Amino acid sequence: VQLQASGGGVVQAGGSLRLSCAASGRASSPNIMGWFRQAPGKRREFVAASSPSPGHEIYGEPAKGRFTISRDNAKNTVTLQMNSLEPEDTAVYYCAARPLAVTVLSRATSGYKFWGQGTKVTVSS
Repeated sequence: VQLQASGGGVVQAGGSLRLSCAASGRASSPNIMGWFRQAPGKRREFVAASSPSPGHEIYGEPAKGRFTISRDNAKNTVTLQMNSLEPEDTAVYYCAARPLAVTVLSRATSGYKFWGQGTKVTVSS
C-alpha cells in the first residue's frame, strides 16, 4: 500500500486547511486509516483515525472539537479537515494505515504499518 498525502501549506491562526491522503497499490483498501503529526523536536503524535464505517473514528486531544476525519471508500482516501488552527498545530502531518486485515482503531504509532511521506502545515500567529 502506498499513501500519498497532500493539502499542507501556510495559514494564519484561526484559519482552516484540508489534508487528503490517497491509498494505492495492488491491495489498496486499508480498513483503518489515520493521521499523525510531528513538530520539530517532538515525538510523532496521534491526530485522528477512522474505519470505513461512518461515525467510527477516534481523535487525539489536540484534534478534538477542531478537526474532522472522513473517508471516501470508493476512492480509498481519507481527509482531515482542520479548523481553528493554532500555531501549536504547526507540524508535518503523516497519513498512515494499519495492516489491511486489522479493523480495530488505534492511537499508537506502532499500530500502523503503512506511512505516507508527510505534508507540512505551518500556522502563523
